[in-house]
Amino acid sequence: MNSSEREIMLIAQEECAEVTQAISKVFRFGIEGVHNGRTNRERLEEELGDLVCMIEMMMRRGIVNEDTVYSNALKKRDKLKTWSNINDSDK
Repeated sequence: MNSSEREIMLIAQEECAEVTQAISKVFRFGIEGVHNGRTNRERLEEELGDLVCMIEMMMRRGIVNEDTVYSNALKKRDKLKTWSNINDSDK
């Protein structure tokens, strides 16, 4: 792994933590809770966007294989059908 790939991975790790924090704020204060003029939904959307950016960078740089990532995402959807109450067609 070169220094650029390492930096991408480190920033992705930081973004994962920021998504976790944003989700915690939603649970504590509600999705429409407002802090410093922004809702928790807006903050969560921003952090998710940052994380998606880093995931896309990992795929474009070949750090991870895009086809494998999406294949595993489909497998996760199937697992959720079995092991959760989430209905993927729910809104």
